[in-house]
Amino acid sequence: MATGVFLIRDNGELVEMTEEPYDSEDRLQEFLAKYPNLLAGDQVGSEQPRRWLLITREMSLPDGDSFGGRWSVDHLFLDQDGIPTLIEVKRSSDTRIRREVIGQLLEYAANAVVYWPLEKIRNQFEVTCKQDKSESQLVLTEFLGPERDTDSFWQQVKTNLQAGRLRLIIVADEIPRELRRIVEFLNEQMDPADFLAIEIKQYVGAKLRTLVPRVIGIAEKKRPPVREQRLWDKVSFFDELRKNHGDKICQVARDVLDWSEEHNLSLWWGKGKQTGYVIPVFKHEGEEFRFLSLTTGGHVQIPFGQISSRPPFDEEGNRMELLAQLNTISGVQLMSDAIHKYPTFGMDLLATEEALDRFLSTIDWAIETAKAGTRNKV
Repeated sequence: MATGVFLIRDNGELVEMTEEPYDSEDRLQEFLAKYPNLLAGDQVGSEQPRRWLLITREMSLPDGDSFGGRWSVDHLFLDQDGIPTLIEVKRSSDTRIRREVIGQLLEYAANAVVYWPLEKIRNQFEVTCKQDKSESQLVLTEFLGPERDTDSFWQQVKTNLQAGRLRLIIVADEIPRELRRIVEFLNEQMDPADFLAIEIKQYVGAKLRTLVPRVIGIAEKKRPPVREQRLWDKVSFFDELRKNHGDKICQVARDVLDWSEEHNLSLWWGKGKQTGYVIPVFKHEGEEFRFLSLTTGGHVQIPFGQISSRPPFDEEGNRMELLAQLNTISGVQLMSDAIHKYPTFGMDLLATEEALDRFLSTIDWAIETAKAGTRNKV
């Protein structure tokens, strides 16, 4: 009998969850795209846990003769060091998981280093962000953190490709014993590339689902250091914003930042050769909340993806209420799935006194909700 997983509810009830196969390969692919942490970055890099940036699902890959794309990689991720990570997903019931998938991934890697120019990867990331109604620059800076320059990051991706520094990962609900040994052997021999397998078992019960990842074939590699670049500040930010969008939009940004400082929010200035950004940060009981970002591109971003891991906004209902209040601002139309993402809208929508007041009162509501730890209403 297969070993299950046992959960204990808050009321003391024991829930027994049993292992079940995925309905389809596509279902597991959807989980990876939506929840990249399933790739178990803390196991892939125990000393420096890996974080994952989704470039796209179904990344086309040519072979030189068919430049339109002979193959399609199930997922392409980048980690924080700009290492391209190619994912191939199989169910254990698929006989190709025994050996064929090994050759498949190696073939992908051999052609990726030749036929994937940096521009193709970067453009595909832009397309993915547009589909999610997010601004790519802000998604990337949120992923990298304030100390990293996005242009240097993309250059590092290019360097990694040219050096063959890739990570190849087979993902399945179960990794067969024969495949495990092949993966372990390849990863011991390959340098600078990594070859790994991740087993993600699914357990269900009482309308709950638990996914448990386990990495096979671990081998730590030394990664090149990241170069730091220029830091934006208030003067350079407003000079660039004025040049791009004029005094009216500058005034909107100035009003938002003045309000933020009056409410004791610290300003976090980003890095980047072309696009500047600033994030007002609210700190409460050891947690950081980022309810908005402003960019020199004239956009406001709402980082739902950041606050979704911080109580009480880890509850979808609170994020949905925040979204609903934002959508009362004339011209703002955020889709319901935005509560998992980093949606944007133009600062020009806040150019009227009524719209700006409504926006700031909504951010104030979010701050008070964070303080109270319960759902509040304006």
